[in-house]
Amino acid sequence: MKIYCCGCKNDIEARLTDGKEIYPHRADLYQKPFWKCDRCGNYVGCHWKTGNPTRPLGNIPTKEIRNARQHIHKILDPLWKSKRFKRGHIYGKLSNALGYQYHTGEIKSVEDARCVYKIVQQIAAGE
Repeated sequence: MKIYCCGCKNDIEARLTDGKEIYPHRADLYQKPFWKCDRCGNYVGCHWKTGNPTRPLGNIPTKEIRNARQHIHKILDPLWKSKRFKRGHIYGKLSNALGYQYHTGEIKSVEDARCVYKIVQQIAAGE
């Protein structure tokens, strides 16, 4: 499958693998699907709980971008999980501010992540 790889900065032919290869120390992930870039070794998980369980969660991030995405979710998710905001409202505000349909899995750079982080902070502050 062709997927954009943030490490290679290009669409690449990713290889479908499993959690046993990606996380050999996590038996609970052994059966989960992942797409891997064999050129740089980066990978992305899949929407395994859906009707299309091998659909990638987004592009293939570097470790730094994956960490940035996780950091964004740590501040973004509590906003809607607490019912302070509706999830669609937050994602709509992000999409409007960014000028495109937002999805965390599509963040391609640390700079993109910083921009999203600032917007999420403004939403959380009620701005």
